Amino acid sequence: MSSGLDEYEKKILAILQVDASRSSADIAQEIGLSQAPCWRRIQRLKDEGYIRSEVCVLDRRKIGLRAQVFAQVKLTAHGRANLSQFADAMNAFPEVLDCYVLMGSVDFMLRIVTEDIEAYERFFFEKLSQVPGVQEINSMVALSEIKFTTALPLVHL
Repeated sequence: MSSGLDEYEKKILAILQVDASRSSADIAQEIGLSQAPCWRRIQRLKDEGYIRSEVCVLDRRKIGLRAQVFAQVKLTAHGRANLSQFADAMNAFPEVLDCYVLMGSVDFMLRIVTEDIEAYERFFFEKLSQVPGVQEINSMVALSEIKFTTALPLVHL
């Protein structure tokens, strides 16, 4: 399947997902385009949804979020009938950074950050375990982070 992207646009995406603060003039110079066509390509990538948003990635540890927990959640049969209710609850919890529906023995995988393990314990008992339809939660604490990136691989384009 063709991505509809030319070589310049692929290079633009690779640059922007590493540093979205770079100017179109800076990017144009790096990839060998003039500024106006580069700017138009960036706008097209935004308009067509290739670029969903531009954000700053914060260092969670520097802002006091030292605990990162991965939680596998299994719902009751009744809970699975109301997946949207569970999804709404996860979207309402700022501690939940990622939530994925899974195939297999569990229904969801969550990535959760809190100040420390005690804060996760409070979140677990006061919020997560209180969501209707939750049958089982298996929490795994990340001891260290080997790799973290928001950059998607573009080699297939």
